[in-house]
Amino acid sequence: MKKLRSVLVVLSLLLAGAVAAAPAQAEVRAAATTDKLTGMIVGHERGVTTQAWSGWESLGGYLISAPAVSSWAAGRLDVFAVGQDHALWHKWYDGGWSGWESLGGYLTSAPAAVSWSNGRIDVFGRGSDNALWHKWYQSGWSGWESLGGYLTSAPGASSWSAGRLDVFGRGSDNALWHKWFDGGWSGWESLGGVLTTYPAAVSWGPGRIDVFAGGTDYALYHKWYQNGWSGWESLGGTLTSGPGASSWASGRLDVFVRGTDNAMWHKWYDGGWSGWESLGGGLISGPAAVSWSYNRIDTFVIGTDNALYHKWWA
Repeated sequence: MKKLRSVLVVLSLLLAGAVAAAPAQAEVRAAATTDKLTGMIVGHERGVTTQAWSGWESLGGYLISAPAVSSWAAGRLDVFAVGQDHALWHKWYDGGWSGWESLGGYLTSAPAAVSWSNGRIDVFGRGSDNALWHKWYQSGWSGWESLGGYLTSAPGASSWSAGRLDVFGRGSDNALWHKWFDGGWSGWESLGGVLTTYPAAVSWGPGRIDVFAGGTDYALYHKWYQNGWSGWESLGGTLTSGPGASSWASGRLDVFVRGTDNAMWHKWYDGGWSGWESLGGGLISGPAAVSWSYNRIDTFVIGTDNALYHKWWA
């Protein structure tokens, strides 16, 4: 009996020690780690270890611009880029990847794309006249329409609700310029700054826009709209491309850029800004990013063979 009681005491002490150690283990797992077997980055927040970054997959094509991507529903992706003929080319995922289709036009910049509801896509690009051009899908593709302006970069676009579009570009003064659609197109307004890359824009909910671009020190800069425009804040880093941005929930932002090593680098906001993490790869373009549901991100880049490459977090 005495022996049994001793064993029980030892067991209870061991269990108590395990419980006491659990919070410390959770804190360690909450930091970014690299799985030694797969090389995938896992658990970059809140101790999540069930999700990971995929490797890179090639989706082919021969492209001469950074890609753009939109999603109108969970499981749907639409990717756009400029081909050798300067036309807009399109590839989509809906249970499997389609081939490439030409949507015509003559673009002198990378495109921007956004979906405001199921079955709707709006695509923007700079034309040979340096104006902003627009094409949309709703039961079929429209023609191209000119929205004027004089852009010295590719555009960025976001939508915070059905029927609302916000488009951004760098003007001839290197400032950020903004045009929006809400029942009709506005004129252009200057939002200041001195940009050295094209902008990226994303909305996490009604009345909210986050815009990102590279500054003269090659760091990433951030400006946002919520009841009025903020000033610019520096998020650091050293960019060699324009950014891509996505949001999977209100209060969540994920931003991607090409670094000086030509790898893709990632920074996220979830109550505060993370540091930078490398996601590898050999990019010759800036990245594009979209989230189709909570905790899902799809990113796209152009590789050294000018093909489209895809990497996702799920």
